[in-house]
Amino acid sequence: MPAETLNSDAIRIDLSGDWLLASADNSHASTIALPGDVHSALQRAGIIADPYQGRNEADVQWVAHKEWVLERTVAIDRADLEGHWYLDFESIDTIASVFVNDQLVLEADNCFRRHRPDVSEALVAGENRIRIVLHSAIAEGVRRQAAQPFYVPYHEGNSPIANGNMLRKPQCHFGWDWNIAIAPLGVYGSLALCRLETARIEHVTTRQLWLADGSVDLQVTVTLFAREPGIVPIHFDLDGQRERLDCAVGVGETRITHVFTVEQPRRWWPAGSGAQALSIVTVETPEESVTRQIGFRTIELVTDKDEAGSRFAFRVNGREIFCRGANWIPADALMSRVTPEAVEDLLRSAVDANMNMIRVWGGGFYEPDWFYDLCDRLGLLVWQDFMLACNLYPSTPDFLENVSAEVVYQVKRLSSHPSIALWCGDNELVGALNWFDESRKDRDRYLVSYDRLNRTVETAMKAACPEAIWWPSSPSVGYLNFGDAWHADGAGDMHYWSVWHENKSFNNYRTVRPRFCSEFGFQSYTSMPVIRQFAEARDLNIASPVMEAHQKNAGGNERIAGTMFRYFRFPKDFSSFVYLSQVQQGLAIRTAVDHWRSLKPHCMGTLYWQLNDTWPVASWSSLDYGGHWKAMHYMARRFFQPVAVAAIPSADGREIAFSMVNDTAEPVMVELQTFLVSLDGERQPLIAAAGPCSPDRAATLVTIAATDIPAGALLFWSFEASNGMRGEGHYVHSTYKALDLLPSGITVEAAPRPDGGFDVAVAATGLALHVMVEADVEGRYSDNAFDLTAGETKTIRFTPKVPLEGDAMPRFSAYDLESSQGRG
Repeated sequence: MPAETLNSDAIRIDLSGDWLLASADNSHASTIALPGDVHSALQRAGIIADPYQGRNEADVQWVAHKEWVLERTVAIDRADLEGHWYLDFESIDTIASVFVNDQLVLEADNCFRRHRPDVSEALVAGENRIRIVLHSAIAEGVRRQAAQPFYVPYHEGNSPIANGNMLRKPQCHFGWDWNIAIAPLGVYGSLALCRLETARIEHVTTRQLWLADGSVDLQVTVTLFAREPGIVPIHFDLDGQRERLDCAVGVGETRITHVFTVEQPRRWWPAGSGAQALSIVTVETPEESVTRQIGFRTIELVTDKDEAGSRFAFRVNGREIFCRGANWIPADALMSRVTPEAVEDLLRSAVDANMNMIRVWGGGFYEPDWFYDLCDRLGLLVWQDFMLACNLYPSTPDFLENVSAEVVYQVKRLSSHPSIALWCGDNELVGALNWFDESRKDRDRYLVSYDRLNRTVETAMKAACPEAIWWPSSPSVGYLNFGDAWHADGAGDMHYWSVWHENKSFNNYRTVRPRFCSEFGFQSYTSMPVIRQFAEARDLNIASPVMEAHQKNAGGNERIAGTMFRYFRFPKDFSSFVYLSQVQQGLAIRTAVDHWRSLKPHCMGTLYWQLNDTWPVASWSSLDYGGHWKAMHYMARRFFQPVAVAAIPSADGREIAFSMVNDTAEPVMVELQTFLVSLDGERQPLIAAAGPCSPDRAATLVTIAATDIPAGALLFWSFEASNGMRGEGHYVHSTYKALDLLPSGITVEAAPRPDGGFDVAVAATGLALHVMVEADVEGRYSDNAFDLTAGETKTIRFTPKVPLEGDAMPRFSAYDLESSQGRG
């Protein structure tokens, strides 16, 4: 739904659409569709090639070094010229000078703030020329770094374009270890030229006061801005309950609050814990109407002391919720390519994989209102970082003032969403104090500088929304604790990267006991259909220049390969290499999640890195660029199931415990069947067990000795819970490469369905592990990355992303472990 609409009587000139675009040196000229970015406009005009193709990234980096001028004219009748006029820009990226009829009306330097400069004195009757000069963020970063009282370091591995930490701009625009480094620039969101009538709406915020009888007082506060005193009729509406107030406004800002009492509120719950009951609040003046989507719920961050240290758990509506999810990065590296439909597909994929939380990471954007509306409707809790990540930052008065205004604006804009669970000060800034020579040698100076920034963010957040939940940093042991949270088992949230960055085994995940792991990950290659979109046949080698250009983590390809050779035999060809990389990614994350969920309630959350990609690249994502599910996302749907069973070996490897976890509010009875499966795929029953699992708890159902698994055999299991949830899996006590797998004899047959999809029957004559079905058209599978034993057939449903014409049939193929590894 729109966050803001205006009545037809008000004068609001929508400035979206085509503008003239030219470089300041007049070397290039075209048009640009606003809202949008310069790179996309130049690509549409044929001036640059697609930055995502091949090695084009290097060929387009000149764009961000230039200044770009955007122009258009607007006609205003003399009769309408009276009064106060202002421009309204939702987001300008980032360093910009705005002129109206050659008069400077705005100097912008924060992509995360709304800009509403007064232009009354600049307008004339008839044609008016609006000119936006987008200055080079790269040049401005250099200038601002030179002006600092002391050098403020940035992470060169993440930011190959220097000094992005000087600017209030998405930090991943300067690179990152998964993003293209082209420093986009543009104008995003709504843009308009407006006449101020009596007053305009600046903010609409809500606050819920829960009463002892279960009712709630909903405080709706509107902030109005006026140039002159006046009276404004305001209508407040809650789900059709409408009240009118005639309010006096003074010069500047005036706040008016109306209270709705809701006797029996329907509660909003995270996905999997209840319904997502929503209400609509509308605040309306004669010229303007602003809506907010709300949900009635309580939320707390539980950090009580316990025997291990202190807890870290979210309590929603009085019930502790184990958070299952992933980290969110911008949906695309170029804003012109972001669509609500594509974003909804990504978020629905999260919910379809049994997630109930995403973390909006602090190096991208505060997302648009419609993004959080989607999270509200889908039941995705949002851990919201402020946009500070992996660098050190200035603490000069002008920088802090700019950040403070950004925080106030964003918190007031977003805090009414029921999905917003927590506001986090930054991503990894405490850790960054130890990353640079300058801060290691003079930690006191840089720590004080960091604390000034962190306190500024906290103070502004609490001023904007006193009841909002604050967490100082991620990872963090806790408030005013600047120690190592990366491996702290006792308190706070953890980022655990030793398996990937330190090349440790997957078993290493079982050596830590996080209270809440908000980052951990393992890379894989993007899927073959996506690779074919940016690479030619000659490029299909992980060491080719094109593939290396689409791998942004230093040493990433070597680490994928090195880990693969630790667990698997050498892949037989390039596509098998891609397939095995995705299987091992899923196995890594499953190892961590299975173990940490078994520690519940000691551990109350696992958010892996990362959900999505900004462009086609080797990364830690479980969803390819474009939304295609990697093998890990299918695995995540199983290991994140609210009731799940996992096989977890003891530290000495002598026993395998079957852990059952129940994230539901009701007790369940779990029935387990275990089997030994030979290398030719024959099943032999081992043991059966059944037992209860209490609500919101984990427990061990049964333990077997590792010696019960003969050499050359695998442990399989299946389970069913009394609430209907079921699942299956297998466990290998050594490594896959130690298994002399026999031919799996996989076959794939497809038949069309009346709904336009296809039933795909996958059969095996032997043992087929981690079967991945792939089609030559984009689409979604009802299941994938599954196992088959000898004689089994599994039928899955394939739904093309775009309906096929006539009797067209996709071509299906299947990968499995045996057929993808080289012989011998």
